[in-house]
Amino acid sequence: MKIRSFVKHRKKARIEIIPMIDTMFFLLVFFMIATLSMTIMRGVPINLPKTETGKKDIKENASITVSKDGKLYYDKREVDLPDLRNILKKDVAGNPDMLIILNADEDVTHGKVVELIDEVKLAGITKFAIATKPKR
Repeated sequence: MKIRSFVKHRKKARIEIIPMIDTMFFLLVFFMIATLSMTIMRGVPINLPKTETGKKDIKENASITVSKDGKLYYDKREVDLPDLRNILKKDVAGNPDMLIILNADEDVTHGKVVELIDEVKLAGITKFAIATKPKR
């Protein structure tokens, strides 16, 4: 009786990488989405007034925000109006061409915005802009 050898018909083992690539892309997307959900947004929520003539290409050095309830923020940290002038004087000493963007909620009174502009000018800053959002 003759015994056949199965060694001749053995297939060579292959590693399929297509499923591994699919798995890696899935993990990449999962971690990207998970990372985005973990970011903390530290912006101050305000409702800017709408205009048709606003510029979009202004580069700011610092921003001053007045919220609806009258709170004042300098670069996203809360400050008092009397302290604002001293902070601005320190910053303008290091950067004489400093540009300030004023973000005021549309419900803030005109007097509050004028008072803020006066503080900016008294600190020695001559370049400032008022932020708006475009009308649609």
